[in-house]
Amino acid sequence: MQVVLYTRKTCPLCEEVKDMLTALQHDLNFSVIEKDIYSDERLLEQFHLMIPVIEIDGEVVMYGKIQRENIRKRLLYKNAIR
Repeated sequence: MQVVLYTRKTCPLCEEVKDMLTALQHDLNFSVIEKDIYSDERLLEQFHLMIPVIEIDGEVVMYGKIQRENIRKRLLYKNAIR
């Protein structure tokens, strides 16, 4: 399973989510790709007010203030339907 984390530099919420995902990787099998929205004009336009944004297997599933338990449940669900 692939998780994309859309972020930007100097984003405290993004750092929190990055730490959450790293911790969850110890228990769940997924990879994380981090994308800075300022690296692509399309991403900046799409996500500039939403970051951090989590996309799992091509689907945006959460954004903004993300709770660890919510993302854990979503990752478990995605693993179960595979």
